[in-house]
Amino acid sequence: MIPTLQNIYEAAERIQPHAHRTPVMTNESLNERVGARVYLKCENFQKVGAFKFRGACNAVFSLSDEEAKYGVCTHSSGNHAQALALAARMRGIAAHIVMPENAPQVKKDAVAGYGGKITFCEPTLQAREATLRRVVESTGAAFIHPFDNERVIAGQGTASLELLADMPDLDAIIAPVGGGGLLSGTSIAATETKKGIRVLGGEPEMADDAFRSLQARKILPSEHPKTIADGLLTSLSELTFSIIQSRVEQIVTVSEQGIVDSMKFIWERAKIVIEPSAAVAVAVLWEKKVDLSGLKVGVILSGGNVDLGKLPWGK
Repeated sequence: MIPTLQNIYEAAERIQPHAHRTPVMTNESLNERVGARVYLKCENFQKVGAFKFRGACNAVFSLSDEEAKYGVCTHSSGNHAQALALAARMRGIAAHIVMPENAPQVKKDAVAGYGGKITFCEPTLQAREATLRRVVESTGAAFIHPFDNERVIAGQGTASLELLADMPDLDAIIAPVGGGGLLSGTSIAATETKKGIRVLGGEPEMADDAFRSLQARKILPSEHPKTIADGLLTSLSELTFSIIQSRVEQIVTVSEQGIVDSMKFIWERAKIVIEPSAAVAVAVLWEKKVDLSGLKVGVILSGGNVDLGKLPWGK
């Protein structure tokens, strides 16, 4: 079922005691560089360092006591895993997390730190899903999908509700897209709150399955994506594809160099630590593949979980 604006308002009320209301920041150097008025919604300052906490928190606290009694489980390479582990800990239930062996060490450590019970698997979707089935069978935990879940999508949409409450005269909002949970929630919240607002997705050229899917009008899975934006490697679901297809103006693909350059610029000039997946949304403005000049543009900075030992620029 596709979440409604009312579902997003309910999510906002549900997560309010638990999640941060993140700041909206501006930077004149960035505005001059991209030729627009840019308003950065800093989900890197959210709990677990990413917007994912919103959706996981809404999903966990939406469960009945009966549904939650055996805990929750998911498969995730990082931010959703951390978010679900923390939300579960806050509710006092177990979190069982299936993670690929090649997930960034910083994210493995964080999941463990939040009390998640990790089961590692091979880095393929088939392995993740097969391992998850075994975990569900052995524990009885409730599966909370990283993005193919209406409660998760509604939670992610609360970031745009806050952004538009703070900046109601935005002309456009940009969010990165991987599985599509954030972009789906963003597009529902934005288009239902302000008629005529433009919603755009940012995606790496090296992992452009959402872009290709919209062009083909059917889901084309991600095949061998090779991008620094490790949070955007997954394919859309039928649910997120249907929402994005009906509400998002376009997906804009950006180069690896554009991701790195805009990420470095935000670190250096705005003094904000963002991860490559967040920089993808900035890179849409940076590379100017779509004309947003002179407009007021909100950008969802999706997260700031970076392995500081593997920064993508010179020592």
